[in-house]
Amino acid sequence: MQKENLPSEITFRDEFFEKADNSDLKFLHMIVIASKPDIIKQAPLIMELKKRKEHFAVAHTGQHYDWNYSGGLEEEFGIIPDFNLNIKGTTYQKTAQIIERLGAVIEYIQKRGKIVVPYVHGDTSTCMAASNAAYANAAACVHVEAGLRTMTPKKEIFDALASNFNFEAYYQALQEEKNWERGSIEPYPEQFNTRAAGPAIGFHAAPTKLNRKHLKAEGYYTDRVFVTGNSVVDATKFAMDRAGDSKIFEKYPILKDGFIRFCVHRRENLNSRHRFLSIFEAMEELIKAGKNILLISLNGTEQAIDFYGLRGRIKELTEKYPNFIYSLVWPFYTDVIAAMEKATVCATDSGSMQEEMNYMGIPCVTLRFNSDRPESAMCGGNLIAPPINKDVVLSVVRAAEQNADKLKQAPKIYGKNPSRKIIKGVIDILEKEGKLFRWEHERLGYDKLPSWQKGEMKW
Repeated sequence: MQKENLPSEITFRDEFFEKADNSDLKFLHMIVIASKPDIIKQAPLIMELKKRKEHFAVAHTGQHYDWNYSGGLEEEFGIIPDFNLNIKGTTYQKTAQIIERLGAVIEYIQKRGKIVVPYVHGDTSTCMAASNAAYANAAACVHVEAGLRTMTPKKEIFDALASNFNFEAYYQALQEEKNWERGSIEPYPEQFNTRAAGPAIGFHAAPTKLNRKHLKAEGYYTDRVFVTGNSVVDATKFAMDRAGDSKIFEKYPILKDGFIRFCVHRRENLNSRHRFLSIFEAMEELIKAGKNILLISLNGTEQAIDFYGLRGRIKELTEKYPNFIYSLVWPFYTDVIAAMEKATVCATDSGSMQEEMNYMGIPCVTLRFNSDRPESAMCGGNLIAPPINKDVVLSVVRAAEQNADKLKQAPKIYGKNPSRKIIKGVIDILEKEGKLFRWEHERLGYDKLPSWQKGEMKW
């Protein structure tokens, strides 16, 4: 079914229009998904809304559309999108399409007298564009995983690391907030996305106190900033509870004996020959030393392997070393978590993996100059491995494995029942104030005065 005045590129399920046209419906919670991390971290919120019997719709932008990145997860978590924006093209074209198409859907619902409550996740381009589309319609979003701000250890910390590696000194230095600086544009474009989304948010669901501190320092009203924990905790628990059903060890039996997982997909690592080769060659040396290595290769990783002429070396490693598993991304989250329970170290430039490893108690090494989850290093469970050169990366990964018992003692910092806290917090505001978007006269309470003249022009 397609309604007049809605972009023809969008595909809808009939159920969406039943929700939008329901005269008894006041609020429509709209969960926006787009990429693999979006689906994983928004799925627990969908489950919580279902449990509460709230009205909700799932909006898929179409950014990730194939089985390995999207379809498998939708099946695993029981997610059926109500509509798909079917975006295509370059980054800027897809951003523009999200704003235009999602904006039109939100306007459609609002014209039927409904309050739309979009939920956007993290630091994705979809988060930035979807919050823009909502804000242009005077609708405020719920920002799941708000306040992600990259922090970088000071240069003297890295200089000491590169000149004379001392694990204990480096480990202690990373745990002191005073040794970190804020302001990086990396990861790119994620740091722009999360900052650009901020002003359009009516409920900032900050995973930790550090995220709340960032938002407070930037001037956001603290009565709309809540430390909720991170919904990845609920998703990871979901997968851990089902890990016994996974068949992943039948496919990759050597993983049972322990392994180091590598994952390199950030643009700043892929765009730099030096950074990518520093990580690749450190991994290569570990493979040749007999370590069980799992390389999960994403689309960007594949492009970099070809661009830097490494396809032959990858082929040689897979043929010569049975301890090396080279795989494209897996479609089911339960398989990922089941395998990671056997990992000795997770060496990654992913943000979500830093959170998941904290919850699971697995030593993490972040293959970047910084982290947008610095709290995972400050608590002692994560080491930063700046790709200054191969030897630095190699030293940090080896140190994480050798000192695994110490890293495993890091406290779990991403909360309990975060999805329940987020949904309850949003509903509490909606019941009290009727919406998340508010003008200053509403925030200050002047509209409650007897003399205040009611009425708003719709535009």
